[in-house]
Amino acid sequence: MSDRIFNFSAGPAALPLPVLEKAQAELLNYNQTAGMSVMEMSHRCKEFDEILDHAKKGIKKHLNISDDYEVLFLQGGASMQFAMIPMNLYIPGKPVDMINTGAWTKKAFKEVKKLAEWNLAASTEEVNFSRLPHKDEIKLDSNASYVHLCSNNTIFGTQFKEFPNTGDVPLICDMSSDIFSRKIDVSQFGLIFAGAQKNIGPSGLAVVIIRKDLAERADESIPTMFQFRTHIQEGSRYNTPPTFGIYMVGLVMDWIESQGGLEGLEKHNQKKADILYQAINESGFYYCPVDEQDRSLMNVVFRVQGDKEALEKQMVQEAESKGLSGLKGHRSVGGLRASIYNAQPLEAVEALVSFMKDFEKKNG
Repeated sequence: MSDRIFNFSAGPAALPLPVLEKAQAELLNYNQTAGMSVMEMSHRCKEFDEILDHAKKGIKKHLNISDDYEVLFLQGGASMQFAMIPMNLYIPGKPVDMINTGAWTKKAFKEVKKLAEWNLAASTEEVNFSRLPHKDEIKLDSNASYVHLCSNNTIFGTQFKEFPNTGDVPLICDMSSDIFSRKIDVSQFGLIFAGAQKNIGPSGLAVVIIRKDLAERADESIPTMFQFRTHIQEGSRYNTPPTFGIYMVGLVMDWIESQGGLEGLEKHNQKKADILYQAINESGFYYCPVDEQDRSLMNVVFRVQGDKEALEKQMVQEAESKGLSGLKGHRSVGGLRASIYNAQPLEAVEALVSFMKDFEKKNG
């Protein structure tokens, strides 16, 4: 579609075009049989039973999730989980180990402090989160309730390539910005959570993958809506779930299948990132502030040499005029950022690199 721009926004982010086209075709009449939109149908009707089951099966297939885990579709986004997780998984007398690598772990830490004892197991804040903690810098407590980390940091552009071994202590991971971008071993984790708006579907939905036994930690005095066991028992339908978002997740899972699954997507994402980082590294005009071994495949942050804010602002404006949208860095750090999630086509990265080279020639 010639009127569509290349969207490099960090989220809500680009969705696969075939997914949007399928949703458009079914907007008024789901599957051409229901006689109504998914947004109109009961969350307890037969048609929605199939939609929910399809989305869940797709997630379990692509991540190879065992029956020890449950997949939940919840509201409140990933940020709701910052409080819901300690409410359910904290055991009095057993601190929560926090690995602080950016804005999202800081927000999670803020909620943990209200609800639990805690231990700062590692932090790279003193270097402005320009790298991840080295293995020998992570000091874990074998008596911890759980360990919390974020796999990919959208603002600072870092990503865990390997995860710390936490032994018998459950590892809790915020995968909002890189879930389904690569193959992972779900059995390494006690709980994975992700806001949908980057690699899963539209905003307004959070996917939680929880080892079922952990849900039984929660005290029954916790409000019913905030207990994981409630949503496990009710199949994500204790209340009316975000039905259209769940439908879109199912379409995205189908699209992932068409891309060769996570193996295919991982190769595609690596290729996009390699092209963009190579352009930055070979330039004398741009630079990436992130340690090379920790650079994200999803969110590429970069600056103009000398941190020339006026030039960066000019670059963002010129890029917008050429159909390259969302390149402004997060307001808390400035600079430039290209988010290249699963749905971002290779053509978008190639167009961006071409623009970057032209901009350098004119302003370098």
